[in-house]
Amino acid sequence: MLGAEETTLIKRIWQKVEGIKDDMGEETLARMFLVYPQTKTYFPHFDLHHGSEQVRSHGKKVVTALANAIQNLDNLRQTLADLSNLHAYNLRVDPPRFVLQLLAQCFQVVLAVHLGQEYTPEVHVAFDKFLMAVAAVLAEKYR
Repeated sequence: MLGAEETTLIKRIWQKVEGIKDDMGEETLARMFLVYPQTKTYFPHFDLHHGSEQVRSHGKKVVTALANAIQNLDNLRQTLADLSNLHAYNLRVDPPRFVLQLLAQCFQVVLAVHLGQEYTPEVHVAFDKFLMAVAAVLAEKYR
């Protein structure tokens, strides 16, 4: 999955954005709904307007899950088990097929905006691998 250098890089970069992660979660979801409006259909009960408390709250949940995954990179399967079960069995959403891939793209853009020149190709590749690993773990319940 991730090499030692990539793991270190992800953890270092995450420390830089830790203080604004909730804002980043909200920005990521808002960007996804704007760029990929078809994703709105999976959130029919949400107020999707700019500044919505529901978007902010769900964005916070997303980045909290990512933060937890980063802290437990060696054990993603167990770390994300509850989230995987929630999406597969309760919400019946297939995140890897559409939401997670689009969300990952939007997260990368938001990360780049906040990091500026620190968002190097190496950071992009490391986070891409990490986000795809998260998607793969969440997809296991659908196999």
